Amino acid sequence: MNWVLVKTSKIKSNPDNPRVIKDDSFKKLVKSIQTFPKMLELRPIVVNSDYMVLGGNMRLKACKEVGLKEIPVVYAEFLTPEEQKEFIIKDNSSFGQWDFDQLANEWSVEELDEWGVEIPDWHSMEDVDLDNFFDEQEQIVTKEGKHIIVLEYPEDDYKLVLASLKSREGTKEQIIKNLLGL
Repeated sequence: MNWVLVKTSKIKSNPDNPRVIKDDSFKKLVKSIQTFPKMLELRPIVVNSDYMVLGGNMRLKACKEVGLKEIPVVYAEFLTPEEQKEFIIKDNSSFGQWDFDQLANEWSVEELDEWGVEIPDWHSMEDVDLDNFFDEQEQIVTKEGKHIIVLEYPEDDYKLVLASLKSREGTKEQIIKNLLGL
């Protein structure tokens, strides 16, 4: 599906869009569009035949803030009214989760923050008691002459555990030994 350039003034924000953006995030979105406008070509705004936004309300708002006179859009005129309502919700749903280990190893916190990734505030979690997150039974596995300790904790607490581990002093090995009382 190809996008076309449309005058920004012709596109209407969707008043029924349940997604909102906070001031700080909006500023990041504006900056993102200013510094990387090609992103709009890769993720154009989706509109119906009345030029009502189905996907991209916040991007439209940011484009207006930046002062863009034309922006890339894709027409979804083939969607029924029911499908348009479904698209609005599904387009704004985030089904995946960040792999914070990979993010931490491959990008800087400053870049991620600038690009709009919400990073947990490691410093506000320094007092988290990780002992409450770990199962009493740790698994010890031997692999290639090394002992690997597998710690179990509820999946919902992954970000909190990771953030707390990152906020502590010392190497990973020292942190784990301290937590296990070794």
